[in-house]
Amino acid sequence: MFSIFKSQLGRLRIISYLEGTSLLILLFIAVPLKYFGQNPALVKAVGPVHGALFLWFILNTLMVAIEQHWKFRETTWKVLLACMIPFGTFYIDHQVLRKVKL
Repeated sequence: MFSIFKSQLGRLRIISYLEGTSLLILLFIAVPLKYFGQNPALVKAVGPVHGALFLWFILNTLMVAIEQHWKFRETTWKVLLACMIPFGTFYIDHQVLRKVKL
């Protein structure tokens, strides 16, 4: 059950899910509450968590790229770009990360 935690790639997949979820919470729940509900509390709570997950995702992507010998122009840039686009990490997990051999 927890075999996904045993590899760097498995951890990257988990981080990508968490980072993508935090971005969606920020964009579609926290920010509208801040500007339309005049309640910035959720942005203040989720914002730093998302920032930490974002940095953790970037670092883990680079570590997996080195470990897996990814070519930057073929794979690495796609994975790095994914964390900046809503739903991008979910797409990249389905299209790239899931298919990488351990």
